[in-house]
Amino acid sequence: MDRVNTFSKKQAKFNYYVLLVIIFGGFLIFGLSENVKGPAIPIIQADFLLSESQIGFLLAINSLGYLIACTFTAALANRIGIKWTGIVAFASMAISGICLYFSEKYFALSSSYFLLYIGNGMLEIGLGIMAARIFTKNTGFMMNLAHFFYGLSSMIAPIIASWMMRWTIAGEELGWRGMYFIVLLLALLPIIPSFFGKFPEEETSDDETVSYRFLLRDPVAWLIVMILSFGVVSELAVGGWLVNFLIKAYSWNVGTASGMLSIFFLFFMLSRLFLGPLTDKIGYTISIMIFAAFSGICSFAGIIIGEKGAILFAIAGVGIAPIYPTVMALLAKRYPKGTGTAITFTVTLMGIASVLGNLLIGVIIDGINRLFYSSNGVIGQQAGYGFIALLSILCSICCLILYYYLRKKNEIL
Repeated sequence: MDRVNTFSKKQAKFNYYVLLVIIFGGFLIFGLSENVKGPAIPIIQADFLLSESQIGFLLAINSLGYLIACTFTAALANRIGIKWTGIVAFASMAISGICLYFSEKYFALSSSYFLLYIGNGMLEIGLGIMAARIFTKNTGFMMNLAHFFYGLSSMIAPIIASWMMRWTIAGEELGWRGMYFIVLLLALLPIIPSFFGKFPEEETSDDETVSYRFLLRDPVAWLIVMILSFGVVSELAVGGWLVNFLIKAYSWNVGTASGMLSIFFLFFMLSRLFLGPLTDKIGYTISIMIFAAFSGICSFAGIIIGEKGAILFAIAGVGIAPIYPTVMALLAKRYPKGTGTAITFTVTLMGIASVLGNLLIGVIIDGINRLFYSSNGVIGQQAGYGFIALLSILCSICCLILYYYLRKKNEIL
């Protein structure tokens, strides 16, 4: 009997490590696939002769794919299992890399990006479900560690992308097509351990009383939606627009601008790793309020100071990084008997805001340039990035409102 128990424990331990490889590897792939676009977008824009509004639409398509994935991933996981949901997500990302490589028209490019972010959305929701089921002990630490891998790959992604695009193969430059092709094929790697891993089933409870109808009538739920939406749109917008801003506003080259984006993700990564435990001590709502305000102030200061203050755009990553995981913790504390429902409700509405946010940034840049007859586009770029900074400030203001609302009810989180 002891031998059987020992063998069973070894099997369980091995399976746990296999699942860790899938989750941490998944976050690595997720960070790479989402953040190589920074250096690629200016070159794509030149190749397809796209306006800023079309770039904004392209990034909005990303958010739309993520939004759609939010609406069906949880149901898909319940139907086919979280293992196969993860495999489908990884496979769709790899297929999108092939589609991007062969895209010749703007429609094909947009469709390929859409497929990529369907896969990305599925992967993020899927990894969240996996982590919630697997990390039953030291949950906070393990969640932070998982997001550390996302931050790590996000940090190196712009550098890798700009480096790979200069590769010469068979006498031809690899370019953005080849870079996406190779990077996204890496998504096939986590599929291998997925076939061997045994994933725990979801625990059901009769106590899950939170419904969508309840959340629709709960002002706290709507404030949390606004907090997450403003924070995440600001976070994602940096990955999509910072490199473009530095190139257009300060005439930086792609490599230098990509380096600054990597520094942003360095601060982003370290912030999630070291500031995560701080949120438990000072409270989730106050933490988000302080971090979001810090990010917005840094970005505004960077715009006002000019090129010499460009490092402030990277330092803003310290403030924006903890917002998403801290909001997830806030939801878990606020709705302990329906956390899954609350997360789905919040993230889905956040996805809608992401679509509108990215589209609006591109429209603002084009509109301001036309309004002020800016030939070099600097004024529009400053206005667009100023809007990104404003989103962080709005996130902080919503937290302030939430704090006072909860304090009146003696329910501060």
